[in-house]
Amino acid sequence: ACYLINLSFISGSLSGTCSTLLFQPLDLVKTRLQTANSNLQPGSARVGMVSVLLGVVRKENLLGLWKGMSPSFARTIPGVGIYFSTYFSLKQHFVPEGAPPGPLQAVLLGGGARTVAGVIMLPITLIKTRFECGRYSYVSVVGALRSVCRTEGPGALFSGLMATLFRDVPFSGIYVMFYSQAKAALPRGPDAITSSSSAPLANFGCGIVAGVMASLLTQPADVIKTHVQVNKQMKTLEAVKYIYMHYGPQGFLRGAVPRALRRTMMVAMAWTVYEQMMAGFGLRS
Repeated sequence: ACYLINLSFISGSLSGTCSTLLFQPLDLVKTRLQTANSNLQPGSARVGMVSVLLGVVRKENLLGLWKGMSPSFARTIPGVGIYFSTYFSLKQHFVPEGAPPGPLQAVLLGGGARTVAGVIMLPITLIKTRFECGRYSYVSVVGALRSVCRTEGPGALFSGLMATLFRDVPFSGIYVMFYSQAKAALPRGPDAITSSSSAPLANFGCGIVAGVMASLLTQPADVIKTHVQVNKQMKTLEAVKYIYMHYGPQGFLRGAVPRALRRTMMVAMAWTVYEQMMAGFGLRS
């Protein structure tokens, strides 16, 4: 069992590495949009995704779009590995072998795996968010961790825990539910697409559908999480009040487009690579 869990960890880590490298710019743009100063005068131009992207390239050059890669990798490589190995372990224990999980089982599997990974990796998530927002001059992940512990106390490494869990646990549960149901709806039999050379494309398509639904439903929690982690001493309820007072109800959807693009593509790719690697190992994912 440990050997199988290790294989799922390796598969998850490699899939997370590929997707992070490709879609980091969208995550950076999303964070900048959510933390942008919104005290705009009536009639002034709104800050949009394209203007933020061009602003980063103009001020920090093209590689500036990949700012925060070191904490992203530090978070994703072990984090996605922990997620998939926990998911695989829970599925082995609670879902009959060879049977797809039901809707409720899928929600619990995805949510449970994300809870474990989210809590373990939260300190790195905090550093990643601060790297991306452009307000902090951290040089390295280790240096940033030391700086936070020294200036704000070790407890600050878990800032935004509740907001992160409110965002990630429902996202993962909703995603796995839609993903498993979309795959179950694919044609079966000898000509099934899941056993053909088109299986990766089918898995990716199911992932896209599931990712869009899950991203939109959990966007408000993502905005709240970003504000809690970027602004020292801000608590979750304070972040909710701040966003509503400064941005209005639509403030809870700031950064929805880049996040939906990045999160949907990233998680769809991660699951596609994971499923193909597990199939290569001769295992059912």
